[in-house]
Order: sequence, then structure tokens, then C-alpha cells
Amino acid sequence: MTKIKLASFLTIAALILTMSVSGCSKKSEPTEQPSASAQQAPTAIDQSTVGAITGKISYTGEKPKPKVIHMDTEAACAAANSGPVYTQDLEVNSNNTLKDVFVWVSDGLGNSTFAVPTTPAQLDQRGCTYHPHVLGVMAGQQLQILNSDNTTHNIHPMPKENPEWNTSMPPKASPLDKKFNRPETMIPVKCNVHPWMKAYVGVVKNPFFSVTGDDGSFEIKGLPPGEYTISAWQEKLGTQTMKVTVGAKETKTADFSFKGE
Repeated sequence: MTKIKLASFLTIAALILTMSVSGCSKKSEPTEQPSASAQQAPTAIDQSTVGAITGKISYTGEKPKPKVIHMDTEAACAAANSGPVYTQDLEVNSNNTLKDVFVWVSDGLGNSTFAVPTTPAQLDQRGCTYHPHVLGVMAGQQLQILNSDNTTHNIHPMPKENPEWNTSMPPKASPLDKKFNRPETMIPVKCNVHPWMKAYVGVVKNPFFSVTGDDGSFEIKGLPPGEYTISAWQEKLGTQTMKVTVGAKETKTADFSFKGE
């Protein structure tokens, strides 16, 4: 009788232990949460009242000398470029403005939600550099990654708020489709094969963002009337913010100035 009771006790104990371990395993598995815009209906905006914010990102101080990227160790990379290739971490345009500055509405939209674009953003690996060097996407928007080179790349984003991944792409591989479901600025991207390859992705929960080009200008359109915080991020010089109030059908100017190192 005692042996039967002991056997029953051991069987029950083993069952409880198995259930406990199983429960712990399920808790430890990371889960990717959908973006807020995917969970709620988009906020209606009266298009007859929307305004815009435009501006330029100027640079003061001594203009940095371009630094050449040496690709001699990779024949395919050298062959893909007809001339020298320069680093992109601090590009000053001819009019003393900055290229590749990410500008976005970082506050002022409250709990508004917005439809995620159905058109994917693209990041290409071409000439053994990333194109574009800086880009923006909405949380949950598809990011299509291309490899236009005749060599293998290994794309490796290093986010803090989103899951990290690391994927090899053979020459002329089929596009790789990824998403970042949580807002995060900025996510650095590197290539594990070619250490000079770097890019940055700004993931925001609204469609109001822009990246400066060869003239250092930006434009954020379609804003409903309100008071906003505009943020401008530069890879080496950090982030600046500015308060801007936009009235109905009004276009406001927000110029930033970054000082060189």
C-alpha cells in the first residue's frame, strides 16, 4: 500500500515539474508585437486644413575632408565603382548644408494612428555601399532589401527595440522582405562581410518624416493644425529639436544648424 502511494506521488510530482518547465519555456520565447497603427483604425485628418513644415539643415565650422573607402581587398567591390568611394557619415553639400539628416515629427500627434504604407521602402546594396545611407519607414512597413552586386553581402541591423537579425545575401539574390514593428530612431545597419558598409533606418509611428538630400532641404507635408516637436538627427553630430506651430493650410519654416566637430 505504501509503495502504491509513493508511486502515485512520484508520478504527480513528475507531471507538475513537466508542466512548470513547459510554462517557463513559453514565457522565454520572444514575441513580436504588431505596431500601434496596425491595431487601431487610422485617425481621420481633414485634408482641407493640412499644412507643411519645410527647412534646411545648415553646417557651420570647418568642412571635413572626404575620406576614401579602400575596397582593394574585394575585387568585386573595386570593379563595381569607376572612381573613389567616400564615407557618408558627415557629407557637407556645396551650399554648406548637410546630406542624410533624418527629420521627423517626434511629438505633438497625441494618440493619432496612421495607415501603414502598402508600398515597401527599399535598401539596396550597390557598389558595396548601402543606398540610401539613411532612410525612414513607418513601424510595420515592409522594407525590401536588394543585393545589386556581384558579391555576397551579409546585412545585419542592430536594433534595441526590435528583434535583431543577420542574413547573408548571395550575388543578385532575390529581395529580402523585413519589417520593424516598433518605433526606433535610429537603427544602425552593417555588413559583416564588408566593414565599411553602414546605413541607418529611422522607424517612426507616423508618416511625417524626411531625409535631406544634396541641397540639405526637407519637407514634411500633410500635417493637421497643431504644435509639434520636430527632431533632426545626424549620424556624427547628434539630434536637435524645435517646436513648430502649424496653422490650417499653413507652411512653416524650421531651419536647423549643426556645428562641426
